Amino acid sequence: MTHGPDSDILIAGGGLSGLPLALACAQGGLSVTVVDALDPATATDAKFDGRVSAIALASCRMLEQLGVTQHLEGQMQPINDIMVTDGRVREGASPFFLHFDHREIGNEPLGNLIENRHIRIALQKAVAAEPLIRLLAPQSVTRLDYGAQAVATLGNGETVSARLCFAADGRNSPAREAAGIKTIGWDYGQTGIVSTVEHELPHEGVAQEYFLPGGPFAILPMVGNRSSLVWTEKTEDAKAILALDDAAFADEMRARFGDYLGACAPVGPRWSYPLTLQLARDYIRPRLALIGDAAHGIHPIAGQGLNLGLRDVAAAAEVVVDAARLGLDIGALDVLERYQRWRRFDNVALSLLMDGLNRLFSNDIGPVRLARDLGLGVVSRIGPARRFFMRHAGGVVGDLPRLLRGEAV
Repeated sequence: MTHGPDSDILIAGGGLSGLPLALACAQGGLSVTVVDALDPATATDAKFDGRVSAIALASCRMLEQLGVTQHLEGQMQPINDIMVTDGRVREGASPFFLHFDHREIGNEPLGNLIENRHIRIALQKAVAAEPLIRLLAPQSVTRLDYGAQAVATLGNGETVSARLCFAADGRNSPAREAAGIKTIGWDYGQTGIVSTVEHELPHEGVAQEYFLPGGPFAILPMVGNRSSLVWTEKTEDAKAILALDDAAFADEMRARFGDYLGACAPVGPRWSYPLTLQLARDYIRPRLALIGDAAHGIHPIAGQGLNLGLRDVAAAAEVVVDAARLGLDIGALDVLERYQRWRRFDNVALSLLMDGLNRLFSNDIGPVRLARDLGLGVVSRIGPARRFFMRHAGGVVGDLPRLLRGEAV
């Protein structure tokens, strides 16, 4: 006799995409089991992940609707302006720049910068308050089988069944690999160095993207007189920089940071992340769908990686909740095909755009430098162009799922 599934939805991976998806599906009345290999206490430890994420306006509306932002009080730094410049180390910035001012498109900020650790804490609190969600962590998925149901065998020998499995288990997704879904991509030969910087003067919510020959040098405002440094260098140069003692590292940082925020110094640990592009060839199989980093991993040049994952979440939740309300099989390929059509083009297009921007700006070729500097200056002077880019960065254009409009799923 075939027994009914333990849950409507099984999510492999309880990170920054998996937990929002669980909340979204539960809001739509579906029961969810989340299995994550990482201990929740480890995921929220200050030493685990030093990154901050730029949460776009539409993504902020979604997190508000899911009941997450109520747990982020005092941890959200509004992005009021973005300054984009080009230059060389110790020579200063080009006179041409691109300035995005949030007041041009409304009263709301362009988004919010939030430490990943605090996003995870808020998500865990929201999930704990949702009776339709069962979180199993730390626990591994050792096997996934698909038939009339998706069945996960766990590391403790337990099995969990569901009508549909979502793979939200990262770039090296075991669920994707087990399903035989191939990826394409490449290594940029770059490494992102992440550190927190304390500075004398207030940042006024201004994010800086300073393009240098080795890669972008981003200064992202945090709560208080602090900024997150996302410093991209060629991998060999990054290794040498990371090997410096604290004083020498601070000197190299200041040579790029400048003095516009007064005296400044890096504080706390340094983290490093290899930069690659990775795109899944398919997002779906019967009873399986990929979201977030399991489906796509992009260059962080414009801070859009997590926002792409949250757009996946909003679209996937809407597709399966609508199908369930119609009495359809939510794990059927024809249902999941709607999700794939909705998200794949946007993800691929933005991934390749970020790839092109990184290649355009991460070099020191004279004619290319001149062309890109002039391009920044021209776009900065054309109001409609500026506003177009700001709305796209805020994620408020296109065929938006209900959650990204701030509506219930």
